[in-house]
This record gives sequence, structure tokens and C-alpha cells, in this order.
Amino acid sequence: MVSQLRGVGLDFTETAPVRLVFAAEISALPEDVHRALAEETAQWPRWFSAVTFARPTAEGREVHLRGGIKFMETVLAAEPSKRYAYRVDRSNAPGVRAMLEEWLIQPTGVATRVQWTMAADGPAPLRLALRAARPGVGRAFRDAVRALDVRLTAQRTN
Repeated sequence: MVSQLRGVGLDFTETAPVRLVFAAEISALPEDVHRALAEETAQWPRWFSAVTFARPTAEGREVHLRGGIKFMETVLAAEPSKRYAYRVDRSNAPGVRAMLEEWLIQPTGVATRVQWTMAADGPAPLRLALRAARPGVGRAFRDAVRALDVRLTAQRTN
């Protein structure tokens, strides 16, 4: 069953009951990372293995994850080479009351630092499950960012 989630703003990344934050440095340029995140929505399944389908919508994006979870999202920030953030408005994920994800992109000289924050709210069992899933979610993030780096580096050299 699809549920309407509580609307939250960008500050939710700081105030959410559950915050999972991961970061990695990659060689891709900040502008290429931002383009992949914000403009090449349909390509997400090629580098983020947890994503099975993604497409842009008038408000933001529709995303399907492995296991059948679906999100309808509204983009809240798309600052070139800096930040990409979206709120989940509707989902079939059990127990989720509110969710927001933010990608920060920062040049670090010869590399780009990519930080992903997943902020969520729900009943205690969901909060516990998300915290317990931190290692697996972190691994999925690192694998995705590595795959994105390979993809973007190959595009730039071709």
C-alpha cells in the first residue's frame, strides 16, 4: 500500500530521528557528479545497484528499489556541483513517516568528496531497523559511488 509521507524541508537532514551519513572521495569532477545525480535520473540503475528503475517526473522523480520499495519524490535542492536533495512524498515502504535524502558534492583539490545523508522518521521498530542496516547501506553507498566514478571517468575519457 502506498502512503503519503509527512512533508519535510531541507533542515530535516539535521533534525530527523534517524540520520545515516556516508562519504567517499572519487576522481570524477563535481559537475559530472551533479549531472549524474540531478539530470541523468534514468541512468541511476546503471551505477546504484539498489535502484532498479528511476525516471524524472514533473515534481521530481519516481524510484524503485530492490525488494519492491517505491518512492515518489520531490526535488528540494539542485545546486550545480554542490547539492542535490529530495523528499520522499509517497512510498510503499512500511512504517516510513518522513524521508529526505541529500547528496553534497565538494571539490577537494584533485578529487571530489560525495556525502549522502538519508534522514528518516517512523515508529521505533523502523528506526531500529534503519540503524541496524547502517553497515549494509554504507556498503551500498560506497559501491554505488565507486561505480559512478568508473562510469563518469570513462565518459570523460571517451
